[in-house]
Amino acid sequence: MRIQNLLICYLAGLVGVMAQPNPARPDLCQGAYFTEAEGAKALQTFASTYHDRASWEARAALIRKGIREGMKLPDKPKFAPLQPIRHSLRQMDGYTVENVAFESLPGLFVTGNLYRPLNVKGRVPGILCPHGHGGSQNNRLMEYTQQRCATLARMGAVVFAYDMLGYGDSKQTDHKIAEALTLQTLNGMRSLDFLSGLPNVDTDRIAMSGESGGGTQTFLLTALDPRIKVSVPVVMVSAHFFGGCVCESGMPIHKRPTHQTSNVEIAALAAPRPMLLVSDGKDWTKNTPSVEYPYIQNIYGFYGAKDRVDNVHLLTEGHDYGPNKRLAAYQFLAKHLKLDLSRVQKNGQIDESPNTILEPTALQVFTAEHPRPARAVVGDDAVMALLK
Repeated sequence: MRIQNLLICYLAGLVGVMAQPNPARPDLCQGAYFTEAEGAKALQTFASTYHDRASWEARAALIRKGIREGMKLPDKPKFAPLQPIRHSLRQMDGYTVENVAFESLPGLFVTGNLYRPLNVKGRVPGILCPHGHGGSQNNRLMEYTQQRCATLARMGAVVFAYDMLGYGDSKQTDHKIAEALTLQTLNGMRSLDFLSGLPNVDTDRIAMSGESGGGTQTFLLTALDPRIKVSVPVVMVSAHFFGGCVCESGMPIHKRPTHQTSNVEIAALAAPRPMLLVSDGKDWTKNTPSVEYPYIQNIYGFYGAKDRVDNVHLLTEGHDYGPNKRLAAYQFLAKHLKLDLSRVQKNGQIDESPNTILEPTALQVFTAEHPRPARAVVGDDAVMALLK
């Protein structure tokens, strides 16, 4: 049943079966809430509410307030001490990887893998890597995620890849729990605490990049947390599509009593921090070069920072974080985080072949030898109670 729910969550977005409005929840904007034309027209309406940096920042403050209130995000979350669990350190070609868990809320664990560069001196950038939805619960453990994290580590960054709720080792609750949006945001904040607290991580060079539902996590956390200095949301920023899962659009963050917005404006809250939109021709980001990107670029223009936002559009590609999308991210992150592309190049091209793709079991955090702590809270009701 859990795998079936994950498939429904993923496919709902791809085929639009969750298209809204939903008469039962008129406060939600879910799935293909707008047609493409309606989404573009909505952006024109939003743009009429501001005309310069000051008026945009007034709207930006309203949108941020709406996100926090819509997801019931407390001003001071009752986080537990991190108390990191780290084990199974492995040395690869140019990087290491180890299995990590730490507490977010009391008894709720964030699970993931920490990739670190070898043979670097001084303070280095840190990159958060959430993942998206799919038919598998093991997206953090899959080849495409390992390739991204290993290459970024070889480039000189400390990288933390972590699970969505219900995925990988994060099995304390179902993925489609009612307030998954809030819980994943809190987990993202704690992941940022963990990453930025590592002794050699340069907190002025923190980035975040994920695809699909991980793209949603990327632009939401970037909007809410100024510690993220560079953002690369992949195949997700759309004027008409609001996310096909409760973890993206299951709480009223887009439609508030004071205003309505979309993921395009939420992504634009990154301004003037560097941001790369990676889009493709076969999903809801197919109009990015003509609709979403110009809208966001105009907002960056209020800061004199149009050169800090970019779009790489892969017309013939689909909804993934494949090699060409990774290449775009590597180049953008190298530029803005001062990473060394020469460390991963062969004959002038990015070479991922030195990366070691481990079996999923090797990257698991909770095993017979390293069991989940007894203090872990288990079950949807028990986890939801942590938010009270």
